[in-house]
Amino acid sequence: MFQRVPLSAISLALILLVPVQLLGQESASGMVYANGSTSLNGTEVPKSVAIFSGDTLQTNQDASASIGTNGSSVMVFSDSLVKYEGTSVGVDRGSVRVDTSTGFEAHACQVKARPVSNTATQYQFAHNDGHVTVNATKGDVTVEDHEGSKTVKQGEQATRDDGCAVAAKRNPKRHPGAPTATGGGILSSPYAVYTGVGIVVGITAWVMLQDEGPISPSCPNNNCK
Repeated sequence: MFQRVPLSAISLALILLVPVQLLGQESASGMVYANGSTSLNGTEVPKSVAIFSGDTLQTNQDASASIGTNGSSVMVFSDSLVKYEGTSVGVDRGSVRVDTSTGFEAHACQVKARPVSNTATQYQFAHNDGHVTVNATKGDVTVEDHEGSKTVKQGEQATRDDGCAVAAKRNPKRHPGAPTATGGGILSSPYAVYTGVGIVVGITAWVMLQDEGPISPSCPNNNCK
């Protein structure tokens, strides 16, 4: 004879089966506003869409996109490929303009740029043909590479070797730039997360709505001893 199992226990078990990654998924940390042909993780972007840390954004020629996040905005210019990282952006190719009061950083391979202080700062970061150019248009910017760091004063610019070749020698199995536009695995997609959570919640709700009868068909009248 089967032992009766309360439906509440089954419901709890179903909830616990949800992967930690689904329950711990962060909410969108920014919004993308596209002007022209732009893709997010390889999918065409409408006029606006939420963006998550780890997402890859690509603009085609004659297109641009802006990323709005807390205390910062990033303009991604045409023919650029970037990886959004919440508090920074990796520029695989192309150029961006960063407006920030929270120290938002841009980087490519071995080169990093960030405001000297958490005050209103604007700078442009371009990565093309193996070089990075940083132009400080408002406020001072610190530029770091494999040779050291330098402060770029407002109104000045600095050009550095991107250091991709150095990074490749240190870790030849890993491409030092941003990932391709296909983005991460399917489980990292917010759409997959929402689908998984919806399925589990639906199953749990169905179970809880069922009659509190026993599971075993050997005791159909709920008065077994």
